[in-house]
Amino acid sequence: MKIGEVVAIIDDSKRPTAEKKEEKPKKKEPEEKKKEPEPDKKTAEEKAAVAAGADRGKPQPTAAATTALSPAVRRIVEEEKLEPEKIRGTGEGGRLTKGDVLAVAQKRDKADLSAVVSAKAEEKIEAREVEPSGNGRFLRKKMSPLRRKIAQQLVMAQHTAAILTTFNECDMSAVQELRRNKQDEFTKKNGIKLGLMSFFVKACVEALKAVPVVNGHIEDDDFIQNNFYDIGVAVGTERGLVVPVVRDADKKSFAGLERNIADYASRAHDGKLKIEDLQGGTFTITNGGVYGSLFATPILNPPQSGILGMHKIMPRPVAVDGKVEVRPMMYLALSYDHRAIDGKEAVTFLIKVKDCIEDPKRLPLDF
Repeated sequence: MKIGEVVAIIDDSKRPTAEKKEEKPKKKEPEEKKKEPEPDKKTAEEKAAVAAGADRGKPQPTAAATTALSPAVRRIVEEEKLEPEKIRGTGEGGRLTKGDVLAVAQKRDKADLSAVVSAKAEEKIEAREVEPSGNGRFLRKKMSPLRRKIAQQLVMAQHTAAILTTFNECDMSAVQELRRNKQDEFTKKNGIKLGLMSFFVKACVEALKAVPVVNGHIEDDDFIQNNFYDIGVAVGTERGLVVPVVRDADKKSFAGLERNIADYASRAHDGKLKIEDLQGGTFTITNGGVYGSLFATPILNPPQSGILGMHKIMPRPVAVDGKVEVRPMMYLALSYDHRAIDGKEAVTFLIKVKDCIEDPKRLPLDF
């Protein structure tokens, strides 16, 4: 063999099978990497679907639901300065109902009233902010929280109820004579005087039993009939009018009523009433006669349907058995919600109160 001559040629076009197997996964690696995010994406989509399904049953306020307000709802929202977009509607399609906005307003009012009751000397007139006018002709001062609350309640009562008032007059001769005859014995036995208010509380309980509709109130489209007798007694203080509630007045004795009322009056003047003392009444009695009022039309205490107004006792000539006699007379006024109570029922109620006062033997006397 000569030097430099070709002995053999190596063919490298074919490689071992093992090497080919090693190269295949290298080519597929990018494809596998592309497919890895797909399970995560699917999981996220499933979670979103589950969350959507869970929220589907909850009523969500919509822009249409909050803007398309009925006139009554809109009026309450504006007067109470509520934010309708933050209130969840229970009406059709998530619409706000009158009950929805009233419930929110009442919850807020309870919180405000709690702060009012706990306030002390800082609410006195002397401590209020006073801003004199430039020429000194008037003073501008902040209203107390209690006065603002009273104003809101009175306006709400006028705007949400159909208030009507019926009147009558009452001969106080029999009650005055009974008090004169029993006062010493009653005071000695119970340590408290026998007043007029206990007679009127008892008379109202008897009238409420005779005309039950006066003891109820309207709530949305329903009428709530109360089968208990929690009577509110209005008490005037330097800071404003408050109405503590005598619980289960039908079960209390005359002495128990007088103690309860005296205790409320004392705590009201000292600013020590609790929020619980002012809630839950079914009917209210107010006595403007202690200030000399002869005749007035009381305003309802929401959500109640009735309020009795007492007035000053005045000697007046009246016809008795065909003769003119001077008797101690008092005008009585019953304001009521005409949406729930008809005129016949209101008049029947007031006459029942009148009859019980003019003939106290109709009452469950326990002294």
